[in-house]
Amino acid sequence: MRNVISFMHVSLDGFTTGPNGELEWAIVNEELDSYIDSLFTHVDVALYGRVTYQLMESYWPTVLTDPNASPRDLAHARWVDTISKIVFSRTLSSVEWKHTRLVKDRIAEEIAALKQEPGQDLMIFGSPRLTHACMHLNLIDEYRLFLNPIVLGGGIPLFQDISGWQKLKLLEAKAFQSGVVELHYQPVKA
Repeated sequence: MRNVISFMHVSLDGFTTGPNGELEWAIVNEELDSYIDSLFTHVDVALYGRVTYQLMESYWPTVLTDPNASPRDLAHARWVDTISKIVFSRTLSSVEWKHTRLVKDRIAEEIAALKQEPGQDLMIFGSPRLTHACMHLNLIDEYRLFLNPIVLGGGIPLFQDISGWQKLKLLEAKAFQSGVVELHYQPVKA
């Protein structure tokens, strides 16, 4: 069975975006890119909420025709262009990016069906609101949290409206020279 993995940059105070939706604080460098790219070799479906989808769709396709794109960005753009992408949104009426489909409701049923299909893992890229919905529906099998050495003081929290405890098992912790620490967790099923 395929796993649903939440991939998220997080501040030390637990936020996934800054107070105004900022993402520039997340550290991105060659060391992290290399490691993160290795994670993507096990993923063949990207899951997005509306906001993250619109950010990604407005950038990655343009890299494919940018003569100044770095080799890493070009390789990632090719990868994301070819995989399946699913956008969960009640407000979008259509999606244009190649290999993308829109799901407006029934998140639990959709993801349960995807998990039963053959293939590699499903990864939620950022998308804190979608992540919250999946958390509440107990759909996340792994968390890959990239803890950044910054305090934002506000924004969208990683964990929101949680009722009851959810124990997590640490599978791996990896420190990077930049001060980012990846925390790889698996929810402990009751």
